[in-house]
Amino acid sequence: MQSPSLDAPDLALCDLMDRWPETIAVFLRYRMLCVGCVIGRFHTVTDACREHDVDEAEFRAALAATVRT
Repeated sequence: MQSPSLDAPDLALCDLMDRWPETIAVFLRYRMLCVGCVIGRFHTVTDACREHDVDEAEFRAALAATVRT
């Protein structure tokens, strides 16, 4: 089985945070309530950005920068 990609459009938020725990700080910086949310099993980055009115491209760039450092 292949390792998930940070950019995978269907990656659930809980899986993203489990795989890359350093991304939790990004969610908190953007004041997104996704950390520990029960919906995180079903929501993707796209869903979360839409729900929290966050620019998805900017948010994904911040996630990628955090994972790469």
